[in-house]
Amino acid sequence: MAKISDLRAKTDDQLTADLADLKKEAFNLRFQAATNQLERPARIKEVRRDIARIKTLQTERSQSAKA
Repeated sequence: MAKISDLRAKTDDQLTADLADLKKEAFNLRFQAATNQLERPARIKEVRRDIARIKTLQTERSQSAKA
């Protein structure tokens, strides 16, 4: 689980790469859940929240760049 302070220290390119990795992981977790092979169901929630954190940070940065 990523902390917002850790994410703020990353560059935009690093955040984009992390977001892509998390989206792939979310897809794989959904696939595992559909086939009843999921070991940690709580990981889905963690990944979704991490994705939301990154998207929120990207939105904040784009808004501050416009201002």
